[in-house]
Amino acid sequence: MKKLNWFQMNNLPIRYKLIIHFLLISILPSIGLGVLIDWTASHIIERQTNENTLQLIGKVNKTLESYIGNMQNMTYFISFNSDIMRFMEGDGEREQAEQDDRYGIRKFLQGITTLYPEVAGILITNSRGEYISNEMYARSDKSLTEEAWYREAVDHKGIFTIVGHPVGRNVANHVNYKDTEVVSVVRAILDPDTQEVKGVVLVDLKLRVIAEAAKDVRLGKSGYLMVLDAHGNGIYSPSQPLIGEIPAEWLGESGSGNFSKQIDGKRLQIIYRKSTFTDWTTVGVFSAEDSIMEVREIRFYVISFVFIVCLLGIAASSYLSYSMSRPIGQLMSFMQKAESGDLTIRHWGDRTDEVGMLGRSFNAMLVKIKQLLSLTELQERQKREAELRSLQAHIKPHFLYNTLDTIHWMARKKGADDVAQMVESLSKLFRIGLSRGSDVIPLADEIEHIRSYLQIQQTRYKDKLNFTLNVAPGVQRVSVLKLILQPIVENAIYHGIKERRGPGHILIEADEHDGHLIIRIADDGKGMPVGRLFSLRERLNASFAAEDEPGETGQTHGYGMMNIQARLKLTFGEAYGLYIDSETDTGTTVTMIHPIIRERAGHKERTEVNEDGSDLESVDRR
Repeated sequence: MKKLNWFQMNNLPIRYKLIIHFLLISILPSIGLGVLIDWTASHIIERQTNENTLQLIGKVNKTLESYIGNMQNMTYFISFNSDIMRFMEGDGEREQAEQDDRYGIRKFLQGITTLYPEVAGILITNSRGEYISNEMYARSDKSLTEEAWYREAVDHKGIFTIVGHPVGRNVANHVNYKDTEVVSVVRAILDPDTQEVKGVVLVDLKLRVIAEAAKDVRLGKSGYLMVLDAHGNGIYSPSQPLIGEIPAEWLGESGSGNFSKQIDGKRLQIIYRKSTFTDWTTVGVFSAEDSIMEVREIRFYVISFVFIVCLLGIAASSYLSYSMSRPIGQLMSFMQKAESGDLTIRHWGDRTDEVGMLGRSFNAMLVKIKQLLSLTELQERQKREAELRSLQAHIKPHFLYNTLDTIHWMARKKGADDVAQMVESLSKLFRIGLSRGSDVIPLADEIEHIRSYLQIQQTRYKDKLNFTLNVAPGVQRVSVLKLILQPIVENAIYHGIKERRGPGHILIEADEHDGHLIIRIADDGKGMPVGRLFSLRERLNASFAAEDEPGETGQTHGYGMMNIQARLKLTFGEAYGLYIDSETDTGTTVTMIHPIIRERAGHKERTEVNEDGSDLESVDRR
């Protein structure tokens, strides 16, 4: 399926391909860049929001720690007051003195509340349940030593302790603060020698100062800060919180962190940090959508940018693809007209780019095609004329055959047998040489042709020339190239037998060896010197297509052999050809390697073998 889609893509017009290409290299990177920017911006803004929120929470914690620190210092300061120490140790016998001390203590406490306006009230009670306060009083006669806050202070052995919001205590304030409007802290006063609890100092801190420190911090549009005590109970939260309460298990044991929760269909981001001094946890709560307003703004600009890039990319790609495909389309229409046969059409234009070069090449091709067509027409006309002349020339060999037959029978009739034999050999020589125009003939016909040629030459040289033909029966029907023996035998006669003293002998052998037809033409003539043999071998192994150059004597030595070598190699390949061995005053042997071509019904089969004798291939020649 993928392969089919790819082929369909390849079949699209070049204009659409260019548009797709331009869009891919412009729009896709822009979209990818936009997605990357959006992802990076959202993560950076989220990280910065969390860091800024933690910084704000840290500042609020420091403010709260400052207030609680003042409360702690206040309890220490109160515990060292001499009047208060006497009140703690009083036994009831010094009533008038105690009254004076109580008055001084109230004035002292009033001075503290004046100096620290965040203090809602201070109450001091001894171990007997007696108390002194400037703003606070007991609701009933029930002893204050039975209060939970008193017992908590006693349990902590003089350590400053934050109680939190007072719940159900027997202490009220003249200003009538609600329990949820104050935060209580306590500290037990101990005897320095016995470490016995003498009494407890209770201080109420106005929740207003905590609210002012927290509510001034805004997180997004609807986010806020809330303060939880060590037990997870709320110290401060806004009037309309996004979440009612935060379970302690959400905060875990770490001092700070952030997480998100799905509450009532809204995703809330919660960031918290715990104060090691107060043991309170300040929690920031805000909607996740508020934190991504900046991301949405960035996303809007990114989408706008991508849209503009896409719009410009489509326009630019359409224009560029049109400007590039239009001349190609015009050139294609010219080619279609030329394909229909109108070779006079030309591409006109002054473009210097690849399309212009292609158009000029197209014009040159049409000119060349027209020239070739004219040349082909001329060659066809010449070919018809040559065929006519060839048809006329075929009359001459038949007339020559008939004339030679007439001379042959006239010689027989007159008793001139030698003349008759000479004429018969010449007639066979011509018939086999023509062979009805075929280039490949049976080896038997080629042997018969060379026999006729030797008989004619024997008539000339008499007893000086003798020959032997030895052809194995298995290769009689093998086909060979026509007229491949006569030039070699002619060289053997004129350059071998003729140059020696006394009669000479030519041996022609043919047999099959290692899948090849091996033909040997050996003479016992004069032979040739080593230098001449080496030169002839070089010329046979060199480019056989080159014409043979005249030798020093002006004769063209070896032209016939070069011709045979060329025919063998061009027809059958480099594995076939002629190989010469010669020795002065001993003779020359020419070995011909020819493929085996056997005739079968309707076609010929040639078997080629490697140099090592293994079969190469079988080629059918029909």
